[in-house]
Amino acid sequence: MALLELAQELIRIKSISPKDNGCFDVIENKLVDLNFDVQKINYSNVENLLARYGSSGPVFCFLGHTDVVPEGPIDQWSFPPFAAEVNENILYGRGAADMKSSIAAFMIAAKEFLKLNPNPNFQIWILLTSNEEGEKEDGKIDKIIDDLTQEGKFIDYCLVGEASSSNIVGDTLRRGRRGSLTGYLKVIGKQGHVAYPKKVINPIHLSGEVIRILSEEVWDEGNEFFEPTSFQISNISGGTGATNVVPNSLDLVFNLRFSPESTADSLKNRILEIFEANNLNYEISWVKNADPYFTKDNKFIDTIQKAIKKINGSEAIIDNGGGTSDGRWVAPMGSQVVELGPLNKTIHQINENIPIHDLEKVKDIYLQILQEVGTS
Repeated sequence: MALLELAQELIRIKSISPKDNGCFDVIENKLVDLNFDVQKINYSNVENLLARYGSSGPVFCFLGHTDVVPEGPIDQWSFPPFAAEVNENILYGRGAADMKSSIAAFMIAAKEFLKLNPNPNFQIWILLTSNEEGEKEDGKIDKIIDDLTQEGKFIDYCLVGEASSSNIVGDTLRRGRRGSLTGYLKVIGKQGHVAYPKKVINPIHLSGEVIRILSEEVWDEGNEFFEPTSFQISNISGGTGATNVVPNSLDLVFNLRFSPESTADSLKNRILEIFEANNLNYEISWVKNADPYFTKDNKFIDTIQKAIKKINGSEAIIDNGGGTSDGRWVAPMGSQVVELGPLNKTIHQINENIPIHDLEKVKDIYLQILQEVGTS
């Protein structure tokens, strides 16, 4: 089966972010055979691929990434994470769900669609990056989007192949995402012997009350499309290594996933007010990973829902939760951005996998979407 073989070929490439490590070579060869014009565009430490078919009509773009997160403890995997083993009709491997299967499914869907429709009334683009999972300093596809915008080239409809589904393929899609703001906090105290509490200022104790306040704060109520802003601590470190010494400082990393009802600046201001009200001696730096985005126009949503209903018999629910995606870079073009892909229950986990019938269904839905776009 061409679809399974392509998914396996991609999964067997150890493309840990931000390295593509040859996935694009495989993809380019197959897309050139389909008469796509393929460009490899590299910025900073990141490889990207932009393939285009057709030169007139609205632009339909499949957006994805070939990079994966590290495999974790290999001895805990039932099968080697980059072997792409099939067991009991389930394909195992890092990237099986997030998101090499989606890439394979769209490529095969495009092949089947173009065989029947060699001259569609819209353009088909495939935009892939090797650093969706990694850090922004390594480079993102935002530079490509900026360049396209400067050239007067815009994406009308953007289908992101992220694993959006919950229980069955196509039961959930996203038309937006929350923003992401990370804070790197250093709470400053005074080091000293634990036996002399009057001579020390314990930054760990100072942090406790502030953490409680931050974790209980209601930042906003969200809205009909987004959950309220959430606050989570991802890391705390302190101590000197000795059991009888109060440390001089404590380092804490936190993240807010924020709805459009808040902004990065409003959240920063409220957090600093909490620090000041609690007389905290601190240093802080911020990284805004993403702003919220939301596709207001219903045209592309309705097209995708029509395709899903033909395959599943019912439309998908819309859930704009989860993390960030590269859709955030495309949305400012005015593009209608929708995320739809396989089940997300094993992404980033040990034994990441996708059932073979799910892989086939993702392809069938993508093919039906292409057919609906051609008739809309």
